[in-house]
Amino acid sequence: MTDYPPQNSIHPSPFAQSPPAFPREDHSIHEPAMPLETIDDTEHGFDKEKRQSLGWFFWCCVVYFALNVFVALFANHLHLTDPYLTTATNPNLPVNGGPTSANWFGTDELGRDIFSRVLYGARVSLSIGFGAITIGFLIGGTLGVYAAFRRKKIDAVLSVSMYTILAFPAIIFLLAFTAIWKPISLNKIIILLGIASIPAVYRVIRGSTLAAGSREFVMAAKVQGASDFRIIFKEILPNILPTAISFYMIGVATLIILEGALAVLGTSVPPPTPSWGNMINEGISYINSPNTGVGPWLVLFPGLAFCLLLLSINYIGDKLREHFDVTEGKL
Repeated sequence: MTDYPPQNSIHPSPFAQSPPAFPREDHSIHEPAMPLETIDDTEHGFDKEKRQSLGWFFWCCVVYFALNVFVALFANHLHLTDPYLTTATNPNLPVNGGPTSANWFGTDELGRDIFSRVLYGARVSLSIGFGAITIGFLIGGTLGVYAAFRRKKIDAVLSVSMYTILAFPAIIFLLAFTAIWKPISLNKIIILLGIASIPAVYRVIRGSTLAAGSREFVMAAKVQGASDFRIIFKEILPNILPTAISFYMIGVATLIILEGALAVLGTSVPPPTPSWGNMINEGISYINSPNTGVGPWLVLFPGLAFCLLLLSINYIGDKLREHFDVTEGKL
């Protein structure tokens, strides 16, 4: 009987595990973590420099708007000619005089300095614009947030009411109430324009609140048991603030236009209060009258100031809306 050697000693099995040539390291503990993948902002449209650039024309509009606000606030301290001074008190004043070194924008049919009246007119226009839109935001904005947050019946009733009012032209409402509420004054015009702006403000703020209320962080706050006060003031209002700011600026310009339309129709702030709308209305009436010898400066300079202010406010509002919309899309 032949003795065979053990199989493993001559022909090792291919399944036998040979010892590793090098000691095996334990990578489960000492292996460094993979670095987090970085996201290129420019690939996803998150160009920070592009987002923050508002353009030189935007800042020109801001400067012009700031100058108007400064003049409106401190017109009494700028040593201007009295805008109410007429030939009745000073017969030496030139009547319907053209622009000179003493009267930069000329004088009107009563000898009043048009330059002073244009500067003082900025006070009336800005007071009406900012005062009226503030009333609209205090009432319409509050109702819009409350209706969108509560929903159900209160939302349905308020929405139907506001959209019904929006169906009627605001100018008809204003003409009707200015004809009834006599005598017309600056405060009454501000109140009427503020009431007329409530439905538009309600619509915008309600829509923004609905969009913000459906976000994940608002849902999480509700699940965690946060109070309604905290949800509205800590979660919703900061997210609708960009839209509110841009619409606020556009609303100021819109209400200034409405006041100008009322002034041209003779139902706004009564003369002799210097208002751009009143000055344009008076200038048109004198230009259309035969044999008056009135120059175009009666309408040109107040109309130019009116258009430039509206251009600056509208551009600021549109640019802010565009800027904030881009930012909000990246949250």
